[in-house]
Amino acid sequence: MIAIVDYRAGNLRSVQKALVFLKADCRIIARPEELAGCDKILLPGVGNFGAAMNYLNQSGLTAVIRDWLNADKPFLGICLGMQMLFDASEEDRGMNGLGFFPGQCREFKSGKVPQIGWNDIRSIKKSGLLTGLGKKPYFYFLHGFYAIPDGRSIVSGVTDYGLEYPSIVERGNISGVQFHPEKSGAAGLRLLRNWIGGFPLSIRRISQ
Repeated sequence: MIAIVDYRAGNLRSVQKALVFLKADCRIIARPEELAGCDKILLPGVGNFGAAMNYLNQSGLTAVIRDWLNADKPFLGICLGMQMLFDASEEDRGMNGLGFFPGQCREFKSGKVPQIGWNDIRSIKKSGLLTGLGKKPYFYFLHGFYAIPDGRSIVSGVTDYGLEYPSIVERGNISGVQFHPEKSGAAGLRLLRNWIGGFPLSIRRISQ
């Protein structure tokens, strides 16, 4: 069972629709006790970093999600959900993120902001998420901030938008993508299917 976290924003219905299309068992949860029976967490995108973290804090989900991450249980963060895995964001300097990945999120300073539309991913190391998707798959993006990890070891894929930034980050069973697979057609569905299936163990070990 996949838990789709509702933090009173996010792109819940599109994510849920994609998972149902893939015949994955899923439910939307907004409180810690609703995680019972779930073996995967998906933290969707869209929204404000500070408001989203504030809801997780008030609902008690922050501590539960941090425990989940530290236990290396399957987790996927999408767009804002990926950014929340980091320490903090310029979008709300007074709010801490989940702090699983050391680093910050910064606002694009050039080009049209936010980035809206299709862009490619350049794989820089093996990622089970990209199994069967070729060297430079295209996905749909909608974001004004990007992550700057303290180290490159967690970065599996990068994208160019005036500068090169991480668009896939991974460590063990914890993954984050800056784009929206639920809005990315066949490529997005394949990525979600790869995540749901756990992808080949040999590839997962390479990405750790």
